[in-house]
Amino acid sequence: MGKIRWTAKASSNLHAIHDYIAKDSKIYATCFIKSLIAATEKLEIMPRCGRLVPELEGYSFREVIYRNYRIVYRIVEAKEDVEILAVVHGARDMEAAFRKEWNLN
Repeated sequence: MGKIRWTAKASSNLHAIHDYIAKDSKIYATCFIKSLIAATEKLEIMPRCGRLVPELEGYSFREVIYRNYRIVYRIVEAKEDVEILAVVHGARDMEAAFRKEWNLN
């Protein structure tokens, strides 16, 4: 069974989402973030259950969807660990956002 590790950028995404939702309700913001994180727990057992990110073909990035958010991750092959790279709202241009934040060519 692999482990899940959140990158600093993905953690920053979570904080930004929390802060945005908390403008209306701090309680709902906390519940939402807890549920979003729980949606990634299945990756410990089944790291390949997420689909390949179609906009970023060739990078082997995968994603799981939670409500309107795309949780992007990669599998660290040697241990089958999962590294969460970003949490991106589905309305955003994934390719542009990811290439800018991760300096992809």
